[in-house]
Amino acid sequence: MLNNETIRIIKQRRSVRNFEEKQISDEELTTIVEAGVYAPSGSGQIEEYTHFCVIQNKEILDRINSISKEFATQTKIPHLIELGENVEFNCLYGAPTLIIISYNINWIQPETDCAAVTQNMLLAAESIGLGGCWLYFPLQAFMSGQEKELLMELQIPEYYKPNQSIIIGYKKDKKIEKIRREVKNISIIK
Repeated sequence: MLNNETIRIIKQRRSVRNFEEKQISDEELTTIVEAGVYAPSGSGQIEEYTHFCVIQNKEILDRINSISKEFATQTKIPHLIELGENVEFNCLYGAPTLIIISYNINWIQPETDCAAVTQNMLLAAESIGLGGCWLYFPLQAFMSGQEKELLMELQIPEYYKPNQSIIIGYKKDKKIEKIRREVKNISIIK
């Protein structure tokens, strides 16, 4: 099997949910966001139709956690209700940086492009020694009835919809859990 640095990073990356309190540097943040802009896109215009909202303000992070947990308790999904009611659960896992990726609602195939952006950013974070995790939970804050105020406060432009969110920070645990995955369900037609 062929192997190089890119393949090694892809295989090495794991979801991190335990972070140091130290904030990531501006240079690291710029590197991660720039990697997102270079994601493949059906339109080839990620930078025109995507908005990146980087939140590093602890007060706002805490509020997003609270709003998301409150919304979770109102769903009909037992696991989400349980997490929402757990006073010790933090949906951002104490990460110092949350990035919300939003798309222009007039964009063609936005969910696919936003997913590619998100994956690029997570791989970039891993490649520079940071940890990250792709999360659904914080997006519930934008379904809570408080979304208009939140969108305005976070400077997410009108006609943009939050679609993906990731947390980024310095890994508290530096050990990499090695896993082996096999390619199983595949058809090769020659």
